[in-house]
Amino acid sequence: MASIARLRNVVIDCPDPLALAEFYAAVAGGSPAAEEDDWVVLELPDGLRLCFQRAEEYTPPEWPRADRNSQQFHLDFDAGPTWEDVDAAEKKVLALGARLLRREDDPDAEDFRVYTDPAGHPFCLCRID
Repeated sequence: MASIARLRNVVIDCPDPLALAEFYAAVAGGSPAAEEDDWVVLELPDGLRLCFQRAEEYTPPEWPRADRNSQQFHLDFDAGPTWEDVDAAEKKVLALGARLLRREDDPDAEDFRVYTDPAGHPFCLCRID
């Protein structure tokens, strides 16, 4: 099927665009570039662009609620093929300011763990074979 348009950016609302761009640069690579005080672009090594936009009176999503202030989307990151890889990635994102929301006690039940970034957006570290 022919596309209508090409995806340019994933834009994330937040209270501090540069701080959140720096968090994701540490997670996924790249260097943030502030285009304005309220707009920061992070071009990832694979070419995807994450943009961070200041939102006054920002309220973080209440994961996993769907009845009020629910998440609109979340980001999944490939942390590697083993749980040891995911464990190592988890230590790093927690040190950067992420917060663990959900970790399955049975590693055979799920291939991901859920966190929030410092602004409260959910994201996952996934074990990808």
